[in-house]
Amino acid sequence: MDRGSGFEAVFLDPVGQSVQQRWADAAMTVAFEELPPVSAFPVLPGRRWGPGLWWSATTGRHVAAGSNAMRTQMMALDRDPHVTGLAGRPVRVRSWVPQLFVHYRDGTGLLADCPSHPDAGGDRAVKAAEAVSAACEEIGWAYRRLSPLDDVLAANLKWLAGYRHPRNADRPGLMPAVVAAFARPRPLIEGAEAAGDPIKVLPAVFHALWHEQLTTDLDTPLHERVLVGPRDWSGPGETEGAG
Repeated sequence: MDRGSGFEAVFLDPVGQSVQQRWADAAMTVAFEELPPVSAFPVLPGRRWGPGLWWSATTGRHVAAGSNAMRTQMMALDRDPHVTGLAGRPVRVRSWVPQLFVHYRDGTGLLADCPSHPDAGGDRAVKAAEAVSAACEEIGWAYRRLSPLDDVLAANLKWLAGYRHPRNADRPGLMPAVVAAFARPRPLIEGAEAAGDPIKVLPAVFHALWHEQLTTDLDTPLHERVLVGPRDWSGPGETEGAG
């Protein structure tokens, strides 16, 4: 690790005071995933979606989100079993504040921006990406400009995210019955009916799909006849004549 680099990190300490520290040192000692934004997300006139909060199923806490594109990326990362922490704009590197910090189970980190289209941010964003990438590379982390999700995948994740909270699986015995109902791949509505009253069961099915206790093809629109299977099921091509 090159501790002689010129990279500095700026962040807020737990009482809200600004701290400037050598980047390599801060990356090893500071839990960025627990910090508030080092600067506020901008409010852009005319935009339909402004800054807000995302409740993270991974951490059980709210995370600041600055745009719809960022919220969509956070939604996907919140479902990733390798992710253990998320934070919005917790650190400035040089003069740039990446929109998102991700902490992974193996101890590595990701700084990311979430552009709504590939050219968002212009030349300044390109130059910033080069600098932040170099800073992350020094310490074994990564920086990425995350590509927008496919519309169908984003819509499916948005639907399942509405059931991510544990309250959708808290009735005793419900989740084991749901998982057992889809031990063999079958249409969504058939498995829900096998586990009980669909009105009560479907929220638990969607919760299980969010947490990958069950699986389905999220690249096609969800509907009542979509095939749902166990966690280790590889997809519809594995089953013939289901339903």
